[in-house]
Amino acid sequence: MASTTTASPALPACDHTPRPYTGPSKDEVIALRRQYVNPAIFTYYKQPLMIVEGRMQYLYDETGRRYLDGFGGIVTVSVGHCHPRIVAAVNRQNETLQHSTTIYLNPAIAEYARDLAARMPGNLKVCYFTNSGSEANDLAILMARVHTGNHDVIALRNCYHGGSMFSMGLTSHHTWKFNVPQGAGVHHALCPDRYRGPWGYDDPAAGQKYAADVADLVRFGTPGRIAAFIAESIQGVGGTVVFPDGYLKAAYEHARAAGGLCIADEVQAGFTRTGSHWWGFETQGVIPDIVTMAKGIGNGAPLAAVVTTPEIAQSLAQRIHFNTYGGNPVACTQGRAVLEVIETDGIQANAARVGGRLRAGLEALAAKHSLIGDLRGLGLMLGVELVKDRTTKEPAREEAARVFETCRELGLLIGKGGLYGNVLRIKPPMCLSETDADFLVAVLDEAFSRV
Repeated sequence: MASTTTASPALPACDHTPRPYTGPSKDEVIALRRQYVNPAIFTYYKQPLMIVEGRMQYLYDETGRRYLDGFGGIVTVSVGHCHPRIVAAVNRQNETLQHSTTIYLNPAIAEYARDLAARMPGNLKVCYFTNSGSEANDLAILMARVHTGNHDVIALRNCYHGGSMFSMGLTSHHTWKFNVPQGAGVHHALCPDRYRGPWGYDDPAAGQKYAADVADLVRFGTPGRIAAFIAESIQGVGGTVVFPDGYLKAAYEHARAAGGLCIADEVQAGFTRTGSHWWGFETQGVIPDIVTMAKGIGNGAPLAAVVTTPEIAQSLAQRIHFNTYGGNPVACTQGRAVLEVIETDGIQANAARVGGRLRAGLEALAAKHSLIGDLRGLGLMLGVELVKDRTTKEPAREEAARVFETCRELGLLIGKGGLYGNVLRIKPPMCLSETDADFLVAVLDEAFSRV
């Protein structure tokens, strides 16, 4: 389709001037990475992008060019790059005490745990701190197995829960799994994907029908008792899959009937990203027994957490449980500052308002471009699935890659995922403005027109 756009969309105005970059060149950084850094890591784009500065919803490369960050460092920068109040809080802590493990008392971990627990529903009041979502999910499974005395765990197909040895076993994407023993006792239930699954958007009972597979797995794949059922509240890496109403409620009932605990992975959907609630699981009207969180919890800091009930926490108290960096004062200070900014800056309301405007713009694009097969998500966690044909739903992987590259050319950075790499992932810092949202839609319109 020929483009009808006469000029490329213009980035919204910004009063921030990046510092002149004086470090090694892009070619030098590439050479250093090739020689000294993990060879399995990858870069986006045919021509790798080098980012050297960030300010709120914008990123800058070494030439000073500005980009709208539509992916938030993989759904990690929750309230804005280098948010000034977060930077100030962390600087003060760095000048006072950078590290002290939990073998000594320090107010940072205690005050942060109190403030985090205050945002949790029900009796979710005890916090454990780790460094990553993979660690958090590993700990949650250990906690469930020790507490219940059971071994088997049910996760979902199409899920992602991390890259450690055990969280890799929970994960159900072949691209993230090595050919090694992993995930003993893990079973994967049918993914409640209303776009590609057997029960679609038009089936009001879809949630219960998909959840029935959890009960079937208990009957056919386990001794009849399980340790846990774990699910992302909205599947992130899997392509922003939003579960049908009632799914988690029914799945939790099946899991609990089999003696299992219910674990909500809030690594991507938490911290008001849905716009309507603090936590993704709240959109399903459930309260889990254990919640894991990372990414947006620290706005970029290596921080993660597991939150559970006092009763379950006591099960791990029978042995020493310790994490050298869990509760680091700098990380806890940054995490606490994030909570404060979410409240004082009206981040949840902004995610709802701007997310609504963004979705309306994307819906208009779906009416215009047949390449869009499905649009889904909540708040500022949106996915756009591209297909070659809306009837066959054949994944448009190559087209998605071209759209992805064009967006970068036009000053917009987004993510992509899903099993086929055909889902555009739009999950920006939640300080995104309505003007930014309009720019994002205009860029995608231009990119779709060029395919």
